[in-house]
Amino acid sequence: MGKAGKALKQTLETYDISQNRLAVVLGVERNKVFRWFHEQVDPTAETVADIVKALNQVNPAAADAFIELYLGELVERREES
Repeated sequence: MGKAGKALKQTLETYDISQNRLAVVLGVERNKVFRWFHEQVDPTAETVADIVKALNQVNPAAADAFIELYLGELVERREES
């Protein structure tokens, strides 16, 4: 599937955030986070924004890492300008 799942998996593992914790903060069932984490389903663009907001509540550094992993080159190009 997509880049969002890979970015989410890496972020949660790096910052030791459980799928359940993210699900609770997001207000969704854990199986949704599980499906994103395992790249079975891609989150919508709106959901990606909600994931960033939720990660910001749990650990702002994790939110920044997720954005960087997910947007990667787009963020780097913007910073270079």
